[in-house]
Amino acid sequence: MKVIFLGTAGGRVVTFNLIRRSGGFLLEENSSYLHVDPGPGAFVYLHQLGIDYKKIDLIVLSHLHLDHSADVNTLIEAATNGGKYRNLSLFAPKSALEGADRVVFPYNRRRLVKEETFSEGSEHHYKNWKVKAVIKHKHHRTETYGLFLQNKVVYVSCAGFEERMLTLYPKNADLMIINTTFYRKRPNVEHLSAEDAKVLISHLKPKKAVITHYSMEMLQIGPDKVAEEITKETGIETIAAKDNMILEI
Repeated sequence: MKVIFLGTAGGRVVTFNLIRRSGGFLLEENSSYLHVDPGPGAFVYLHQLGIDYKKIDLIVLSHLHLDHSADVNTLIEAATNGGKYRNLSLFAPKSALEGADRVVFPYNRRRLVKEETFSEGSEHHYKNWKVKAVIKHKHHRTETYGLFLQNKVVYVSCAGFEERMLTLYPKNADLMIINTTFYRKRPNVEHLSAEDAKVLISHLKPKKAVITHYSMEMLQIGPDKVAEEITKETGIETIAAKDNMILEI
C-alpha cells in the first residue's frame, strides 16, 4: 500500500497563501484510492500526478474546515463523471453533510453509492476499504474525528491534545500520520504541537510516524529538523511529509 501526500499545508496562512500545497493524502491499494481530506487544489494536484479520478473509491473527511474539504464537491463530480458512474462513497461527520455549515452539496450526495456519518468508535466499510472513527476530537467546536484506516494507518487529524488519545488510538500501527501544526504548544489553540507528537508517538509506538499540516512556525524551524528531533527523543522513525511525497507501507 502507498500513501500519497498531495499537500502538507496547515492553517490559513500557509494554506491560503499557497506557501505549501493542501489537498490531503491518499491511500493507494490494488490500483484504487481512498482520499482523505481533499482540501484546496486536490483536483488539480491529482491531475498533475496522473491519477485517474474514476479510480477513487472513497472520500473521507475528518472535519468540514476548508483546508480539509474545499475540493470535495469537485472530486465527486470528477470521480463520478457528473453522476454517470456509480463508483464513489463518502464517509464524513454529519456536520459536513447537513446543517447550515455543510460542505457537501445536496445534489452531489445523490451521486454517491453510499454515505455514512461518523460517531466515536464507529466502523465503516466500502469495497475493500475499512475506516474507523477512533476518537471525536476537541477542535474549535467543529465535529472532528481521528481515524484508523485499513487497520494499518492512524490519522491524528486536527485536535487539541487530550490524555484519552493515549488510550483510544491503537498501538503499534504500521504508520501514524499526525497533523503537527505547531512546534511549541499553544494552550488556547486546539492544534497539535511537536511536543504533543512526541507524547503520542512514545506512548502508541507506531512502526513509523509522519508529521504534516505545518504552520509558518513549523516551516521556519524546518519540518525535517523537527522530525529528526522527534526520532531522536522517541526512538521511532519520524518523517516530515513533503508535497507529493509517496510512502510505501
